[in-house]
Amino acid sequence: MARNVSDGEMGIVTALVRSSFLVDAVYAEASRAYGITPQQGQLLCVLMAQPFGMGELGGMLRLAKSSLTGLVDRTSKLGLVRREPDPVDRRAVRIALTDEGLAVADRFYTDTCRRIEALADGLKASDRAKLAELLGRVVTENQVPVVFADAE
Repeated sequence: MARNVSDGEMGIVTALVRSSFLVDAVYAEASRAYGITPQQGQLLCVLMAQPFGMGELGGMLRLAKSSLTGLVDRTSKLGLVRREPDPVDRRAVRIALTDEGLAVADRFYTDTCRRIEALADGLKASDRAKLAELLGRVVTENQVPVVFADAE
């Protein structure tokens, strides 16, 4: 039976699930400010590093091919991404940011980082560092793809 924990001490499951809801809410709020969906924001952030093939993107974003195709189509209609030929495999395409997409991605990324960082404003610097260390280990041990790079 689930416990109703509103404040104070909570277990690891509750803390991780509630923190994921918190980050999702911040992502949704930030994306609305830019006229995009949270998924489009994630796509833009991933593509800041480099163009990727559809297979790579599907794995990184954990999306089925049909869902990813729809996401890319909708983001392309906004003029933020484009399909380009893959230089290695002529049958494949890569997804890349347009100039406008790069500008939106840069602003969205900076704003989202600021908003998420502010979530821990109530913590001492040493607690923030420990939280980052522990969450970093959880992410690394679970081989989470780099879908959002460190702002530093």
